[in-house]
Amino acid sequence: MSSRSSGTGPREEFLAEIRQQIEGMGADSNTHSLSRAWIQGTLKHKYAYHFSWMGQPIIQYPQDILAVQEIIWSVKPDLIIETGIAHGGSLIFSASMLELNAISGGPQDAQVLGIDIDIRAHNRAAIEAHPMARRIAMIEGSSVAPEVVSQVKSRAAGKRSVLVMLDSNHTHDHVLAELEAYAHLATVGSYCVVFDTIIEDLPDDAFSDRPWRKGNNAKTAVWEFLRHHSEFEIDKSIEHKLLITVAPDGYLKRRR
Repeated sequence: MSSRSSGTGPREEFLAEIRQQIEGMGADSNTHSLSRAWIQGTLKHKYAYHFSWMGQPIIQYPQDILAVQEIIWSVKPDLIIETGIAHGGSLIFSASMLELNAISGGPQDAQVLGIDIDIRAHNRAAIEAHPMARRIAMIEGSSVAPEVVSQVKSRAAGKRSVLVMLDSNHTHDHVLAELEAYAHLATVGSYCVVFDTIIEDLPDDAFSDRPWRKGNNAKTAVWEFLRHHSEFEIDKSIEHKLLITVAPDGYLKRRR
């Protein structure tokens, strides 16, 4: 039967082949072990700190940057909510993707909203001076403080499509509180992405200078959250595609 008569064409066949390849990688324990060893080997060199987006440090793995790009293009959000700002590279990245979406017929007034407990003056100045600044808004304060959560909910009200990304304090209690506060703002078909779930899979001494560790981190918070929120599920296909990611079990897709 020809591709035309079966209702498929070269593109569909190509995408089906890719899905099969990704499933195969997901089932390949040896490849996963190699990826995990690579992550552990580069951790001491602070690999995630070595990249920028449009001139501003992004502090993220390139693999996860590409995955988020695919999500933003697919979901076409008119609001992206991000906890954790640091140097602002992620806000600028999100804003630039929203700009590309707008050029391609997506929401024209889409914005990214960043929340951080401490927005340092030099970072704020760099973000506000950036060409993408018109799509960026920021709130300074704890992401789990009631008054901050209230502000974010007000900004999300009435939005057609919302994407949420959590990347601030990575302790279990804090991430769980963020999930309870913000995950439901992600619209059906969109995602709540929880970064640095990789902490659970790393040696106990990997973050000796931080409060998070194995058993107390973003991944344990995700697991607890999912026990009570069946409207979300882990999109394993993203993790299987990337292999190298700081967010294993962290790409949560809202199904209903």
